[in-house]
Amino acid sequence: MPYRPTERTEARRTATRERIVRAAHALIARGGYREAQVAAVAAGAGVATGSVYRHFPSKAELFAEVFRRASQREVDATRAAAEAAGGAAHQRLAAAVETFARRALRGRRLAWALLAEPVDPAVEVERLAFRRAYAAGFAEVLRDGVEAGELAPQNVELTAAALVGALGEALVGPLSWVGGPDHHVDADALVADLVTFCLRSVTEETH
Repeated sequence: MPYRPTERTEARRTATRERIVRAAHALIARGGYREAQVAAVAAGAGVATGSVYRHFPSKAELFAEVFRRASQREVDATRAAAEAAGGAAHQRLAAAVETFARRALRGRRLAWALLAEPVDPAVEVERLAFRRAYAAGFAEVLRDGVEAGELAPQNVELTAAALVGALGEALVGPLSWVGGPDHHVDADALVADLVTFCLRSVTEETH
């Protein structure tokens, strides 16, 4: 008779997997992917190293799962900020850009891992997918603005993709200097400049 996992064993398996993901996330947020060695992840999760591989056949697959979850939280936060801002398209866009930048600057090491740190191809696939997710959120705001006559007609998909690329590139410097000379960057000034740049890219509004 084939073995069928009981609800209790399945619950234990799920709980263990969650501990592994959380432990890996904590290590990546503290020191990037290099710090999240399998042995360290196992220790953080309170399991044997072999248990990590039972849940994730490779370290790349574990990192991809951590990346998916962490990035989805950021995408959701950016979209929620745009929705909460309401009003005109430029207000929604400003809120989304500010949220994107401020969350990155508050969690610089994790943001660097999500945006720019060299990664395994499996994780890079996820990175590209979430760049598209960010762009889709910006495109929705821009499309609404064009349809309402608040923004000039434009290729909203292209503009949105360009905004995501510009934001990521602009943040690479501050994020890559964690603990270094640029560590005390003026976050408020940087965020304000990013918002102004993005608004100027789609409208004459600057605030």
